[in-house]
Amino acid sequence: MLTAASLAMLWGFAATSTAVAEDPVPTVVVAKDFMFSPMTLTVKAGSKVTWTNMDDEPHTVVSDTALFRSGAMDTNESFSFKFDQPGTYHFTCSIHPRMIGTIVVR
Repeated sequence: MLTAASLAMLWGFAATSTAVAEDPVPTVVVAKDFMFSPMTLTVKAGSKVTWTNMDDEPHTVVSDTALFRSGAMDTNESFSFKFDQPGTYHFTCSIHPRMIGTIVVR
């Protein structure tokens, strides 16, 4: 038989579990073969996007509006940015300007 304290603990756990499940899921963009993949990514406002360098050469992630800018990322290094506002955000690698991409935030 459950006591009042046990029920309160279960209720608190259920409330906490629900809050965690509603958090935005991080999304990954990979730099590989001198390209960003995917080149265009659509996410919900509040999402965190993580860029990971899977090339043997360093890459950066630079917003065309100076909203975000990573340092040089070596192989297997990452950079993350949380997109709070809806909009369309273009980015490039400042070392290899032909590497371009877009984040669409809804």
